[in-house]
Amino acid sequence: MSPITTQQPLVLPWQGVWPKIADTAFVAPNATVIGDVEIGADSSLWFNVTVRGDVNFIRIGARSNIQDGSVIHVTRAKHETVIGDDVLVGHMAVIHGCRLESGSFVGMGATVMDAAVVEGGAMVAAGALVSPGKVVKSGQLWAGTPAKYIRDLTAEELESLPKGTAHYANMGRQYREMLAGGGA
Repeated sequence: MSPITTQQPLVLPWQGVWPKIADTAFVAPNATVIGDVEIGADSSLWFNVTVRGDVNFIRIGARSNIQDGSVIHVTRAKHETVIGDDVLVGHMAVIHGCRLESGSFVGMGATVMDAAVVEGGAMVAAGALVSPGKVVKSGQLWAGTPAKYIRDLTAEELESLPKGTAHYANMGRQYREMLAGGGA
């Protein structure tokens, strides 16, 4: 069996501004983080994630999870991207110049565009496109292209959100420890 590589993520400054990444965050070895970016404690950026804070800033709170292949970007001089605490972002999502409030969920392959807001306790379905300036209200599920209100979330769905972020914070810790130790 081959040894585990200790390759580091690509972390680059933009115009002299370096990303700030909490010591307890997990950033996968092939993730890229550029510029004016802050990543909070116990958050995780998984494989092939790009977070590019070059023409505006990006803030990712604590225990938030950005899954494989997702892209987080901004709009020059207009819209920063702010992702709160305990946010789940599914695989291959595009988060662009918007706000994902604490406790929100964005499904796999979804896109959230400039000046849109996903409130805490709201869900954007897999593959949805949240158009510029739309607000996904707390307790609602939005789906489609363009995304629109589908229904209120069930109590079970609302209860599952913090369980998901706790799971990924734990997974991130395990990956960080595995890579730091160089073994399985």
